[in-house]
Amino acid sequence: MTAVDTVAASLQMGVRALQGHSDSPRLDAEILLCKVLDVSRTALIVRSDELVTDDGRQAYEKLIARRVRGAPISYLTGSREFWSLELTVTPDVLVPRPETELVVELALALCPLDQTRSVLDLGTGSGAIALAIAAERPSLRITGVDISAPALAVAMQNSRKLDLPHVRWRAGSWFDAVPGERFDIIVANPPYVASGDPALTKLAAEPLLALASGPTGLEALAAIIDRAALHLNPSGWLLLEHGSAQAGQVAGLLGAHGFGCIRSHHDYSGKPRVTMGTVHSSH
Repeated sequence: MTAVDTVAASLQMGVRALQGHSDSPRLDAEILLCKVLDVSRTALIVRSDELVTDDGRQAYEKLIARRVRGAPISYLTGSREFWSLELTVTPDVLVPRPETELVVELALALCPLDQTRSVLDLGTGSGAIALAIAAERPSLRITGVDISAPALAVAMQNSRKLDLPHVRWRAGSWFDAVPGERFDIIVANPPYVASGDPALTKLAAEPLLALASGPTGLEALAAIIDRAALHLNPSGWLLLEHGSAQAGQVAGLLGAHGFGCIRSHHDYSGKPRVTMGTVHSSH
């Protein structure tokens, strides 16, 4: 056996390979080795002198190579934590981001524990927002919508895995999936990156459909705002995640469509991330 066959040496190899390809090479190398060996990160230290099988080494090298080529860690492990829920993720869905938890936080604040509300999650992807809200408020009537059938399959898998069966799932483009229905709260984390934004290069492994919707990045947001009032109950709320430079434009669109009480909220990095407004009368 050579030195490279030990857990410690394998980890060092992974860290070296990821230098310059990851913002957190050691963390990524540890997570991927844990995946291959099916152990915790603590166990990597305890077992540092143990040998890795040839199969294990080859599997690890393949994961490292895919990470070097830009595959997100969550696609390589098949999971991502969001709102303390362990979600299954695949390349068919966007990797849930920590800043999106702000949408969940704001939606929950509009849902007292003792009251029943109906919530619509547009562009649900992995189901992250819908399922996080469902986990906190079992009495809510929650609907998750996505135009992508493979994405909905992931959301439904997460719903079963997390034992949150009361969320219903609908296929279709935005409100086309819920014709004639109205809700108390509509939430959405739609694609909001401009189609020519250089940032898309770094996000190439994720579904473009979930990232970009047109040349300005406002196309999906505008489409949702345009029809939202028709699907909201009186005094209902619309909550939209958007890019950190789009708060003013989103607020302007909400105002132009008759929404009131418009306000933007900052994510944990201090950037304006979610803008919300309400309809005071029936449309």
